[in-house]
Amino acid sequence: MNNTDMLILFLVTLFATIFFTWYIRGILLRARIADNPIVSEHRHKSGTPTMGGIAFLFTICFIIALYYKNTPILIVSFIMLAGGIVGLVDDLIGLKVKEIQKIVVNTSDEVIALGRLDVEPGEEVRVATPKAKAEVDDLLKEGKVEVIGEVPIKTEPEETEKIICQIVLGLFLALTGAITTLGGFTLGIFAIPVVVIAILGCINSVNLIDGMDGLAAGIVGIASISCCVYGYLFGPLTIIPPFLILSGICLGFLVFNKYPASIFMGDTGSFVLGTGYAAAVMVCDVPYFGVLALGVPIFSVIVSLLHRAHIIKLPVEPLHHTLNHYGMSEVKIILTYWGTTALLCIIGILAKMYLF
Repeated sequence: MNNTDMLILFLVTLFATIFFTWYIRGILLRARIADNPIVSEHRHKSGTPTMGGIAFLFTICFIIALYYKNTPILIVSFIMLAGGIVGLVDDLIGLKVKEIQKIVVNTSDEVIALGRLDVEPGEEVRVATPKAKAEVDDLLKEGKVEVIGEVPIKTEPEETEKIICQIVLGLFLALTGAITTLGGFTLGIFAIPVVVIAILGCINSVNLIDGMDGLAAGIVGIASISCCVYGYLFGPLTIIPPFLILSGICLGFLVFNKYPASIFMGDTGSFVLGTGYAAAVMVCDVPYFGVLALGVPIFSVIVSLLHRAHIIKLPVEPLHHTLNHYGMSEVKIILTYWGTTALLCIIGILAKMYLF
């Protein structure tokens, strides 16, 4: 593809995403398929349409229809479509409420223990863990906490089921035979575990970071645009088209998803971006720069794993919600995460230019 063809690809993806997001948003609003955040700081966002990633699926089908002869575009689009279907199933299951959890506030003058948390006076927390649920009744009787609200918790597939589906996505990509070398190494039979691990890691990184207006779309968009720049500077130019598609989808969705968002992508969207980015990085063979560009979500996953392993303790997970919990504004968090991603990409390009 020459420069004009690539510009057309980007513009087609961008405007298709804008149109389909606008169209799907209207359908979701009429169907009252909306988000109901469990984080108390985000309760004001209740009623915002979710599952906006469905628009991504329409855009991808459109791109496949136009560019089915371009193998890298076809493979990346295929895996994005498959990932989006898995995410859509997750979203549909999540429409069913699993349980109602209490939100309580510490009305005493002292720090109290509730579950794994130390709750400061006046602090609001959600009663989520079995330990917290067993303790809250006694605290209510003692007058140390007060129930100030309730939040519905959506039904989710078992972790094992999620992992199996994500492994299948990795196998789909590996079985295309498109990934035989990566980062200067010939993979051979090891292509299968490498691809599966990459898909698992990228899906969960993007999915975890998707918790604030425009956060995931902005980060993946910045990383994808940077990969385009990387391909333009260092070649080959075949690196660029798959990342142009990701860039167009992210920027098109940000028209409606930037703060204050009027639609959320849901698991449908985050799975599309996660599988698509991993596939593009491996098909285009830019693993080192690709991982660096996604450094912010990867770091967030590591922090969450340390929390779940009881090595560190977060008042609310993941990290961006903890920062918000301690008073950092959502806009500041989003700009910090975007800025850090851009900085990592600049460092990667300069390192390639002057050091490697």
